[in-house]
Amino acid sequence: MTIRINLLPHREIKRAARRRQLNVLLGAAAAAGVATVVLGHTIIAARLDNQQARNQYLTEQIAKLDNQIGQISKIKEETHALLERKRVVETLQDNRTEVVHLFDQLIKLLPEGMYLSSIKENGNVLTINGYAQSSARVSTLMRSLEGSQWFKKPSLVEIKAATVNNLRANEFTLNVQLTHMADTDGKKAKS
Repeated sequence: MTIRINLLPHREIKRAARRRQLNVLLGAAAAAGVATVVLGHTIIAARLDNQQARNQYLTEQIAKLDNQIGQISKIKEETHALLERKRVVETLQDNRTEVVHLFDQLIKLLPEGMYLSSIKENGNVLTINGYAQSSARVSTLMRSLEGSQWFKKPSLVEIKAATVNNLRANEFTLNVQLTHMADTDGKKAKS
């Protein structure tokens, strides 16, 4: 007698159990994969939002600093303009008495027998027009101007005979350079 055992259903049951187990593992792996992707996406999105917030903050701060830099530039321009005005006022203040000293020196240096008809200033050059009894008096005036601390390099432009109030005279024009007292005082202080 032989007993025959059919193992096929048992094998089928084990095979079906393994398939279920495999399907469960595949489902778990797929769920784990989806969870990993969702978690990674969430983390990346959070970091991206954080970085965008930081970038927005930096952009706002840069805009504020640019505004402050613009204000600083305006303040520097205003400061420069005020310093320039101050310099002009100081120059005017320093030169206020210069005209008085200039005329005082001209009167002291002017020899007898001469009178001046006009004086014009163009920058540092003074143009003097006048009348003299002789050309020697013009030479004396030029030597006196050369020796003065207020004038330098006198040069005769023109001298010609003229008649003034029925008297014979020499009409002359000469140029002389001005030396500002602030310049000469500064040179004396350096020496």
